[in-house]
Amino acid sequence: MTLPPWRVRERVVRSVVLAAAVLGFGFGARLLFPGGVTQTPTRFAARIAELSEAGGYFDTDNLISNEASYLDVVPALSQMQAKGGVYIGVGPDQNYTYIAATRPSIAFILDIRRDNMLLHLLFKALFGLAGNRVEYLSLLLGRRLPAGSTDWGSMDIEQSVTALNRAALDEGALRSLRTRVDAAIGRIGVPLSDDDRRTIERFHRRFIEAGFDLRFQSTGRPPRSYYPTYRDLILAADPSGRRSCFVASEDSFQFVKGLHAQDLIVPVVGDVSGPKALAAIGRLVQQRGGRVSAVYASNVEFYLFSSGSFPRYLVNLRNLPRADNAVVIRSVFGPYSPYGSMSSSSHLQSISDLLARADAGGITRYADLLTR
Repeated sequence: MTLPPWRVRERVVRSVVLAAAVLGFGFGARLLFPGGVTQTPTRFAARIAELSEAGGYFDTDNLISNEASYLDVVPALSQMQAKGGVYIGVGPDQNYTYIAATRPSIAFILDIRRDNMLLHLLFKALFGLAGNRVEYLSLLLGRRLPAGSTDWGSMDIEQSVTALNRAALDEGALRSLRTRVDAAIGRIGVPLSDDDRRTIERFHRRFIEAGFDLRFQSTGRPPRSYYPTYRDLILAADPSGRRSCFVASEDSFQFVKGLHAQDLIVPVVGDVSGPKALAAIGRLVQQRGGRVSAVYASNVEFYLFSSGSFPRYLVNLRNLPRADNAVVIRSVFGPYSPYGSMSSSSHLQSISDLLARADAGGITRYADLLTR
């Protein structure tokens, strides 16, 4: 049955209101948009609310990755022949590189920290404002575009980074940028409180102030010198020798930008072992006739073992509609990394293999995940 437009709008608003407490909006929060204008939440906002569950705490800002090894799995991902599947990942913009490699039809960024959803709203706004990858970096870092060229899309990424890094910060230009970004975030239509907007602005300021020297940071601790900088992550090469970060290639950037333009990269608040979010994503994927091809778990499984929630995570994985060759992408740190305690290593494992080993009693501790 086709609903009249007013009933569609009513259902969208109701779904957002019912999920407001889950997402931390609060029933007393205003729906803020530029100029203080109220606006009906969008279908994109309703989808976030519908899929999300109560958030939790994690002691990192996670504005960028700390996984220097993150490109190690890209050649294998690109060869999976899983194009058009569904991607699920956690954390910041590292996901965009994996999305560019796997070319999904839709992607979900699931993270226990509600701040991660706010960070991805910033990224989404910047993708909408940028015509190409160099413009995107210019907007993200508050640096003026390099003078003397207009063919930004074909500019070499190292050349682009060098040119943008030389640009001085201009407070007047940054105020204008803030206005543009605020307006773009408003158009996304996700209800935001004053605190939300301050958080997004603080995140953007961190990128602007640190520039390409930005590093991953844990709460109450200075950035570790052995963590990669944003420059390191962008300019890193995969095992084939190719620079595979999503901003290193205009084709990769434009693919991600296209998904964002269609609201097909959905940031969701939730725990991969939680009671709702991953299950709700699975139901939506089933309704769309899709199959999950890749789940980027970072090193979340380490914490799931620590909290005793790893079995619930396996239940959630098992219930996902997935392709036969679907994989978990995981990163390993500390004594578990073959590269040494100060570095990460990244690996792929078939989800079917993971579940079969668990069923056979072969996974009783975190270290069991790292042996074959």
